[in-house]
Amino acid sequence: MESNKKYWKGLEEYNNTPDFVKNNKNEFAEPLPIEDVLNEAGLSTVTPRRDFLKALGFGLGAVTLAACQTAPIHKSIPYLVKPEEVTPGIPNYYTSSFNGQSILVKTREGRPIKIEPNPNAGEFNCGTDARAQASVLDLYDVSKLKAPVLKNEETTWAKLDGFVKTELAKAQASGKKIRLVASTVNSPSTNAVIAQFVAKYPAAKLVQYDAVSYTGIIQANQNSFGKAVLPKYNFDKADLIVSFSADFLGTWISGEEFTAQYTANRNYKSLASKKMSRHIQFESGMSLTGTNADTRVPVKLSEEGPALIALYNAITGQSLPGGTLGNNTTADKVIKLAAKELTQNKGKGLVVCGSNDVSTQILVNAINAAIGSYGTTIDLDNPCYLYAGNDAEFNGLVAEMSRGEVGAVLFLNSNPAYDSLDIKKFEAALKNVPTKISFADRADETASLCDAIAINHNYLESWGDANAYEGYYSIVQPTINPVFNSRQAEESMLIWADAPVKDYYQFVRSNWETKMLPALGLKWNDVLEKGVINVAPKTAAAYSFTQSVAPVAASILNRSKELGKGGNQVELQVYESIPMRDGKNANNAFLQELPDPVSKVTWDNYVALAPKYAEKLNIKEFDVVSVKGANGYSIDLPVLIQPGQAQGTASIALGYGRTKVGKAGNDVGKNAFPFVSFVNGTMQYASSVTITPTGGFYELAQTQTHHSFEGRAVIKEATFAAYLKDPAAGNEKGEHKDYDLWDQYEKPGNNWVMAIDLNACTGCGSCVVACNVENNIPVVGRDEVRRRREMHWIRIDRYYSYETKDGDVTKEKEIAKLEDLDHVSVVHQPMLCQHCDHAPCETVCPVLATVHSSDGLNQMAYNRCVGTRYCANNCPYKVRRFNWFNYWNDSRFDNYLNNEFTQLVLNPDVTTRSRGVMEKCSMCIQRIQAGKLAAKLQKRPLKDGDIKMACQEACSANAIVFGDANDPNSEVSKALRSERIYYVLEEINVKPGIGYMTKIRNTDPSVQA
Repeated sequence: MESNKKYWKGLEEYNNTPDFVKNNKNEFAEPLPIEDVLNEAGLSTVTPRRDFLKALGFGLGAVTLAACQTAPIHKSIPYLVKPEEVTPGIPNYYTSSFNGQSILVKTREGRPIKIEPNPNAGEFNCGTDARAQASVLDLYDVSKLKAPVLKNEETTWAKLDGFVKTELAKAQASGKKIRLVASTVNSPSTNAVIAQFVAKYPAAKLVQYDAVSYTGIIQANQNSFGKAVLPKYNFDKADLIVSFSADFLGTWISGEEFTAQYTANRNYKSLASKKMSRHIQFESGMSLTGTNADTRVPVKLSEEGPALIALYNAITGQSLPGGTLGNNTTADKVIKLAAKELTQNKGKGLVVCGSNDVSTQILVNAINAAIGSYGTTIDLDNPCYLYAGNDAEFNGLVAEMSRGEVGAVLFLNSNPAYDSLDIKKFEAALKNVPTKISFADRADETASLCDAIAINHNYLESWGDANAYEGYYSIVQPTINPVFNSRQAEESMLIWADAPVKDYYQFVRSNWETKMLPALGLKWNDVLEKGVINVAPKTAAAYSFTQSVAPVAASILNRSKELGKGGNQVELQVYESIPMRDGKNANNAFLQELPDPVSKVTWDNYVALAPKYAEKLNIKEFDVVSVKGANGYSIDLPVLIQPGQAQGTASIALGYGRTKVGKAGNDVGKNAFPFVSFVNGTMQYASSVTITPTGGFYELAQTQTHHSFEGRAVIKEATFAAYLKDPAAGNEKGEHKDYDLWDQYEKPGNNWVMAIDLNACTGCGSCVVACNVENNIPVVGRDEVRRRREMHWIRIDRYYSYETKDGDVTKEKEIAKLEDLDHVSVVHQPMLCQHCDHAPCETVCPVLATVHSSDGLNQMAYNRCVGTRYCANNCPYKVRRFNWFNYWNDSRFDNYLNNEFTQLVLNPDVTTRSRGVMEKCSMCIQRIQAGKLAAKLQKRPLKDGDIKMACQEACSANAIVFGDANDPNSEVSKALRSERIYYVLEEINVKPGIGYMTKIRNTDPSVQA
């Protein structure tokens, strides 16, 4: 398998384009900005001869001077009376909850600066996603309103309350309806507040809608089993997972939880037990989940329904019409083999589907019932409450507003003027509502159309709770006083309802103490300390499917025919991207600069097309095309040539195109929500469009080929069958003699090392954002990324590969059939400073700014660095970064840190770097020192697990293991003794301190595309 594989990061590397050759032969994309530095210092680059030596001397030392600029002096005022819980220099941790997941919030001197998973969360302690890690930046967002707004002017809370209560009373008295429009509410206390609000205003009703809907699954379960719920899926109990367009490792329902379950059957511990699940993915666009599949089959959107019918027929022996896939012989073959294996392993299989179509989900229910999934891999008795939106109810609300039946509407954590499917229709309907109130924290697309904005707290300023799953409750508590003059939305509703208890803290506490805690035998402070309550789950029952599937299949076929019209129509899929999701956090610069795990594009969305299909349309990469839907909506976007995309299809990410979110997110990309359609009572994310070239060109800011290994093999992989025969499969070591230029030194204390399991890493990027937040890594923006200047200390390299039939991996042989690129496989590899024992960077630094520590770390002394960049040139892993600007104090970067308020997010334990200084992964040295100090104060030895890296702690897959190699019983020592361990570029004998575990794919040779 391995000998015939060729790996490449992008098509420019695959095709060895002139631009790629030029950029990779030139180690540094651009020269040092000497002219800018000289001008700032009052010298000109056009220098008189007599000033030659002065200019030359300054030119050589210009970056040194920039690096040694005096930092601004901020006079601090000590506490007059120090708060008892605050000790300067010592962090405090508070339990809270983000999107229903229990977390820990790290604060320093009263400032929240970092999010960590809560170890008390039990089975739901599964790392954090990128949004949770980046969310701390939203607290310090200067785009937020500073005070409540009434009639487009700042006002007081007293005036706003008076206005709202008067208007609500008018609406109630007039007999008109009052509607509270919210994304899913899974907070018991918030629901109790809404109940009191409705008691005061009986005309009021909660309408829940989610920008990305799961109504199809909920209604399908109501139809099939009489339970209108979103199930709890147990991927850890599945030996075979078959997914149809469900990105369950990324954006589908609960990616971080499913990732932890999924990798538990595929990581080094599972493999050591000779156990590994199999995963087959059918999809049109290349998703994060698809890149991790053992077998991935590209299918058109119009083929998804027939593929499910074919799978149902193969499992049950029935012959529903429409189960044919035309020329897609690969999909047909894989479906038959998957059906055979699912049937043989009843109760150990799981079929999931990303469609929001009720009929499609009913057929999926029938398949899962036939293979015995209910009660094992699917749990309907302990359901998920993360999504409860009802598409038909929201559609009905728009109709009610259009008819003038609604007297007042309130928007809570919802923004339909941006993310509804027909924005113009919604805005026109909203004009018929006399009173419009928003709880947004900024004048967003919907709030700006409202009469009043009762600005809500950030969740880090709030009290509350969440019930993400049956029996799983988490608490939300404030970690800082409100930064602006905001007020929690629930408190506003209590005041407007004239409730007996108007203070929301007291309301939440009373709700817990009277309704939940007595049965658990706990006190309020126990809940605050633990942060989460896990009630014993109910026994998951098995369910049988008794409905007729014939009408369901007919509905599915009608929808497939509508999508597969042919002609000049292209089948378009709109989807959530990992960084942006539904666009609520579009003003978060950490997320905007996080490369998409598949395309590695930052700061934009795009139209993804398959290489062969783009050639057929005569479209080249970065050509701007106009995409027009059946409803007349059109947008112009650049094209990205995406290997793995199904022929005849296109994909566009949602969450972009915000116009009123803030400086970082405004006008980034285009809004694809209007391509969503309302069909058969639910939102549909597939449609037919036309794509027309505009003649324009727009270069996307991609990171995928910025750091090339010049074709050297850095990925090792094998099949599970080969691994069972030989645990070292794919990791054969060549014989070679080592020659050392360096002296050997003992590490008598600690020897800090890391192991990374390529089988566990899904490429989600949560570690990248966690590293950014922990280490004060600057965001540089789209234009700087285009110049190859992104600053991430850890990156996730994404490699494509293709198995050639005859073993010839030359470009001429491979490129002969562009459609071969539809069947690429993908490997994700985290790459960071390898902390080499024989570090090439150390030998070339003229000022000893980078040196080796006695405990195995490659360290940087920032105030010594003069910015020669010799170290970056000599680093074989290309993991060192150069500060071209003072990103934290330069107006060109004011979407992130160019203001004192946003700088409150900075970690005071980590120096902010100046212009002209090199930086790279420090292995979170501040965490290592803190762990050592804590053990010393407790007068005990350092224990394995006392110290965790920021990237390690955020990882839902537990793909990163850090520890002391001198401790033979440490987790990292055990991991590094695995036969799968190899070291990247170990043949050059730099002795890296990070070991990687071979990628293993559980593929059946008979189902390979």
